[in-house]
Amino acid sequence: MAFEDFQTKQSVALVYTGESKGKTSAGLGLMARGLGNRWNVAFIQFIKYWGVSEHVFIRDIQQVYKDRLYFYKGGKGFYNAGELSPQQVSQEQHIQAAEETYQEAYQAATSGKYQLVICDEINNAVHDGLLTVDKLEKLIKDRAEDTSLCLTGRDFPEKLLKHVDIATDMHKIKHHFDDKYLANKGIDF
Repeated sequence: MAFEDFQTKQSVALVYTGESKGKTSAGLGLMARGLGNRWNVAFIQFIKYWGVSEHVFIRDIQQVYKDRLYFYKGGKGFYNAGELSPQQVSQEQHIQAAEETYQEAYQAATSGKYQLVICDEINNAVHDGLLTVDKLEKLIKDRAEDTSLCLTGRDFPEKLLKHVDIATDMHKIKHHFDDKYLANKGIDF
C-alpha cells in the first residue's frame, strides 16, 4: 500500500490497558503531544486522590498552558484493594466520587472545547463496578466529533474494543512489586 492510500481521522478513541506499569505515563505523554500541538486538553483522574508526581507537574504546567489545560482529580483512591484501599471510605462514597468524575469527563468530551480528553484510570472504575460499562460506551460514542478520547486503566471491557481506534495492552514482563518492593516516587507515581 502506498502512503497516498492512507487517510487521517478527525479524532480517535485510544485505550491504554493491561496489568503493567505505563498506562498513566502513556496518557501523560499523549497530553504533552496534544499541548505541543496547541490543542486544548482535559486530564481527568478517576482514582488518585493522594498527592502524586503528575499532580505537581500538571499544576506547574497549568501556569504555562492556562485555559488550554484542564485538570480534574476525582475518586477516593483504590477500591477494594486490601491494605492499599483508603481507610473509612464506603462503597457509596467511591461510587459517588466515580460518578462525579464521570460527569466531568463526559462534559469535557462532549463539549467540543477540547481536542483531547484523557480519562486516567476510568477502566478501573468500570471494572470495580463504580461505573457501568454502558456509561463507558456512552462516553466513547457521545464524544464531540473532533475530540480524541484516551481511556487508561486495567481491564478495559473487551466488548467495547469495536468502538475504539487504538488499544494497547501493557503486558508485564517483570515488576519489582512481585519481589515485595513498593512503588518508587517519580517512576510509579
